Parts: sequence; C-alpha cells; structure tokens
Amino acid sequence: MIGMAATHIFPGFEPDGDLHLSHAVASGRAAALFAVLAGVGLGLASGGARRVQGRALRAARFGVLARACLLAAVGLLLGRVDSPPLVILAYYGLLFLVAVPVLGLSGRLIAVLAVIAAVTTPLVSYALRTSRESAPIEEPGGVDLLVDLFLTGTYPVLTWTTYLFAGLAVSRLHLDRTSVAGRLFALGSLLAVGAKVVSAIVLEAVGGAERLAASGQPLDSVEASLASGMFGSTPTTDWRWLTVSAPHSGTTLDFVHTVGVALAVLGGCLLLARLLPARSILPLAAMGSMTFTLYSLHVLVLAKDSPFLVDDRQTLWLAHVVVALGLASLWRTTMGRGPLEALAAWADRLARRAAGRTPGDRNIEPIRPNR
Repeated sequence: MIGMAATHIFPGFEPDGDLHLSHAVASGRAAALFAVLAGVGLGLASGGARRVQGRALRAARFGVLARACLLAAVGLLLGRVDSPPLVILAYYGLLFLVAVPVLGLSGRLIAVLAVIAAVTTPLVSYALRTSRESAPIEEPGGVDLLVDLFLTGTYPVLTWTTYLFAGLAVSRLHLDRTSVAGRLFALGSLLAVGAKVVSAIVLEAVGGAERLAASGQPLDSVEASLASGMFGSTPTTDWRWLTVSAPHSGTTLDFVHTVGVALAVLGGCLLLARLLPARSILPLAAMGSMTFTLYSLHVLVLAKDSPFLVDDRQTLWLAHVVVALGLASLWRTTMGRGPLEALAAWADRLARRAAGRTPGDRNIEPIRPNR
C-alpha cells in the first residue's frame, strides 16, 4: 500500500531528469507484491499448508467466487472516478475467478503452473496483441471490457496469473516456520537480482535500447520506459522488447524479478515478525489487514475534486501513510475488519452456505488476517 501510494502520487522523474526514488524502489514491485499476497490469502482460505478437499473445497470456491464479484464491482465503480491511479481491483476480480479451479491443487503443482505462466503468457500476449491496435492507457470498460482486463489493460490477467499462482504456491508452505521464511527471503533475493542481471546481458546482446528505438520510438522515450516502466505489456514492434525487465512490462524477466522481490519481502517480514514485539508492528499489520478499504479510499482521496489534495507531493504521500496507519490501527483494535473487508467476509459466508456445506466438513474460515 505504501509503495503503490508513492507511485501514484510522485512523478516518475525529477525535474533534472533523474528517476524519482519512489519509482526506482516501488514501480512495478509494489503492485506485484499486492497480487502475490492476494494469492497467498486465497491459498490460506483454502487450507494453507493443509489444503482441503470435498465439500470444504467446494465451499471455499464459492467464497472466492463471491469475493471475485465484489472486487470486480468495486473496481469498475472506482474506475469511473477521475483519479490518477489505474484501479487494479477489477483485474483482481477476474484473477480470483482464475483461481477457483486450482484451489484444490498441491503447492508443488501450482508452483509449476507459476513457472509455466511466467514463461509462456508473455509470448502468448505478444502474439495476440500483434493483430490488435495498441490499447489506450485508460480504465477498462465498454464493449472491450473483457479484452482490456484479460489482455491489453494495465494489469492483464493473462500474464498476471504468474503472480496469482506464485502466491497460491507460497500459501501451501508452512509459513509459521522460520526456516521457510528464510528460504523465501533467500530465493526471492536470488531471483530478483538474477533477473535484472540476465535482462541487462541479453538486452545488450540483441542491440540494447538503441535497437529498440530503431523500431519506431525515440531513444529517450525507450530509455524512460525501461527506467520508469510501461503500462502492462511491451510494444509489439520488435520481439527484442521481450528481453527487458522494466516495471509493468509483462515479460518473463519482469515476472521473475517482481516475484522474487515479493518473495523476499514476504520472507523478510515473516522473519521480522518473529524478532520484533507484536505491538511494534501493529500499525503495519493493521494497515495490511485493511488494504481493500484503504486502497479504495486512496483512489477517492486522489480524485480531481477531492478536498484532501495538496500541492506538495511529499506532504500528500506522508499524509496518506500516517493517516492510513493511524486509521487502520484504531479501526482494527476497536471494530475488527475494515468496512469493505467485512462486506467481503459477509459475501464469502453467504456463498459458502449456498454451497451446501455440512457440519461435518473441516472448518475453513474466510480470508482474514491474524489478530
């Protein structure tokens, strides 16, 4: 949440042309972490390390379907608000639908699906988009809604299944074990650094930014895209774009890098949670438990006619962070779930009941953070 807010509020480049620190740190990575953690949450809701089967799995699937519909509805509504963020929630809704048939699979098999998705979906996306005109950078909607969500939008579901499967696979691990947290941190760091190194070597070998510029874009525009990122996928003017690892480029190396960052952050946070007193991380934990609500408020606060806008970008971002931490801590300790999280849990419960779950089934709680 903190990283996504920063990339939405700060410009991509400083006045002197240098990449803004917020984008250097969080661009592409924060959204990827958001998506991987969504997969982790879905996996925990279907049993975690002890996956469920039978009627309990059927109930979990119905619960995810209900959440998918709610996410899509809220996302499409927020997309109509005149606000800078390109809203991710409708894409999430479709991703949740993709998750339904794989909830009962083992972590090892889902990990294989994540690797397959990372390797093949960028190629499939590139091939499908070569026969289409470039999509405008805007909120999904109209007659091409599903195409926007699945293929041409900012967070295309076709390729973002990589994040979903990665998160689901992680959820099947014993996340309460220090050794697992350590391995996640080590593996994630290796993937994140390795992907950038490989991309730099391969891109240079095929001609570098100059060769990409020869396909029709000015060199400074190409270099800006490589540094600050794209909008969900690469241009289809030259296959060499598939060798980059720029933020939101949707290439294999981009996914390897961002999944690696997500695993490293998750592993690092799990390790810190074992070292630090629970009270010291309460504000961050509370904020993390209310991301549906806080993200939606973030979009509304940044709306064109919002009374909360201020000209100074740093002040605006700090206000977002401080208010979110304070509001989440107060709400979590007094009210429990956030408003939209409570609505999602209610929809989840209704859907599970509709699935016809019997009292003999193993109890699987709706997605919720640990208190």
